[in-house]
Amino acid sequence: MANIASAKKRNRQNVKRRIRNRDTRSHARKQVKVARQAVQADAKTADTAVRSATSELDRAAAKGVLHKKNAARRKSRLMKSLAKAKATK
Repeated sequence: MANIASAKKRNRQNVKRRIRNRDTRSHARKQVKVARQAVQADAKTADTAVRSATSELDRAAAKGVLHKKNAARRKSRLMKSLAKAKATK
């Protein structure tokens, strides 16, 4: 346990930030999961689901929760799967 006041404050900040980051990361993951399911099911809402998932990934990357290239890779994979699903129709 920290003894110095600034270290104690840093620990409190880290706890708050960890919770906030976890919420942002889980929300982005949920949106990606919904988008993947919509693409696999050939749902008409696949376009909007992928769009909202990319928006969430961008938001997480902007906040620093996800690395910029990690978000880009995930978005690329989503778009690729959407294009493939559209091509097979």
